[in-house]
Amino acid sequence: MKAGSRQRLIEAMESLLWERGYAATSPREVLDRAAVGQGSMYHHFSGKHELAVEALSIVAGELAGESSLLEGEGSPLERIKRYLSLPRPGTRGCRVGRMTQDPQVVADAELITIVADAFNTMLGRWEQAIAAAIAAGELPASIVPGELARTLAAVIQGGYVLSRAQQSQAPMDAAIRGAISLLNAQQSSISADSETPALTSKPEPASRTKESS
Repeated sequence: MKAGSRQRLIEAMESLLWERGYAATSPREVLDRAAVGQGSMYHHFSGKHELAVEALSIVAGELAGESSLLEGEGSPLERIKRYLSLPRPGTRGCRVGRMTQDPQVVADAELITIVADAFNTMLGRWEQAIAAAIAAGELPASIVPGELARTLAAVIQGGYVLSRAQQSQAPMDAAIRGAISLLNAQQSSISADSETPALTSKPEPASRTKESS
């Protein structure tokens, strides 16, 4: 069944935001991509901005939905690794993260709030999963959940940037493997510490009393 004109407009704007960004996307391009007449946009939306708000809200909701894996089944560390291992098309960039590079999005309070809220939801789930992993003895107690959450988010976003710069998926895949290796190393350090026997000090022999001559 063919989607209605409103849905086609939203899907067209979603694609163009990912490909070109908000500033570089014209209403004419949206209409052409959606294959609808000019009257359709203004029948459903007041203009490009309202359509972008609708489309970006949907995309941001999908990003937040993906991070629900951090609250799913398995141990906390398993959930973290599973979320890190989700397929990510590095050369296309993050559909939400790329919006922070668009000056018109950054200057628009409504659009940038959608972006910020999506990342805040994701970071909150990261923090909860990391805190749970610490409580379960899977990660060291010295780790600060909020800091590690932002480090892992930065690894993903940095992977997108490197993949786009090199036009290759390899940097993204390498970044994810590196993050998982670091988590494994932290987990192994706990196991090694628990297996190290405690050192006990031997009592020093009592000093001999010199006999008086």
